Amino acid sequence: MIYSYNFRSLLRWSPVKVDRGLVLYTVHFKTGAFNQWDEVNCTRITQTECSFPWSLKERRWTVVLRVRAELGQVTSDWVETDPFVAERNTTIGPPKVNSVVVSSDSLLINVTPPFGSEAGDTLRYHVSYWENATSTTKKETKTSNTLFKIRSLKELTLYCFRIQVELMTHSDLQLFGLQSVPQCYRTTISEATRAGYTILIFVLVLLFVNLVAVGLLLLWRYHKAIKYWFQPPLEIPSHFEEYLKDPSMPVLEVLDNYAEDDPHDSISFVFCGEGSQACGSSLDGQSSCTQHLQ
Repeated sequence: MIYSYNFRSLLRWSPVKVDRGLVLYTVHFKTGAFNQWDEVNCTRITQTECSFPWSLKERRWTVVLRVRAELGQVTSDWVETDPFVAERNTTIGPPKVNSVVVSSDSLLINVTPPFGSEAGDTLRYHVSYWENATSTTKKETKTSNTLFKIRSLKELTLYCFRIQVELMTHSDLQLFGLQSVPQCYRTTISEATRAGYTILIFVLVLLFVNLVAVGLLLLWRYHKAIKYWFQPPLEIPSHFEEYLKDPSMPVLEVLDNYAEDDPHDSISFVFCGEGSQACGSSLDGQSSCTQHLQ
């Protein structure tokens, strides 16, 4: 089988298994213009692949290759490939993304083509992009420049893109390459939006400061009323509340009797004029005197 990627081609084959000895392989080629087999740099080799020589780098040539196995003096039959034309049968890889410059409304992308173009070739880049990583709505733009811009994007929004190369030859042959792996970038905020956010924050802070000042002024002016409304309500003792509900209840008499039955000490003082003593006696029989000076 011939494997070709970005016009770099090689021939691969399955190995021949033997019990003893070392199997060698030889490869020949011929072109559509000259029906003659020639050798390449793959004669009596042990590897099971052979890269195309520089003489076969022409993309538009029709090439046929053949390979055979050799074990000592014994050789196998030749096995030929199907005709191969690199311009039609090669696989084109995705371009390399060198850099992405993010702004508030665009992505500036710089890429490198997957291979060097020849005279008469035109490379076109198909760029598909979409908003957010899970969106199914995709947009597409085409360009022939390696430095291009995806425009009209939203601010502070995640965008993903992938790029595919289209090769157009002088013979109007179109060959599409593989798509690149998606890359995602978030757009930035514009200066106008940033200024608007700054003004909004300043207005909100100023409004908050004014509200706090007005609140403190009202608190200072009506602090008595606020204190009155926020003080705990007065409660009447339960025994007075019961008496007010039913005045016939002997609550006060019980309190008076309780006051009479409660033992306590009493002290009396007698003043006898200037230089006299003040003497007092208590119910327990003890007495004390204090001399007063005028």
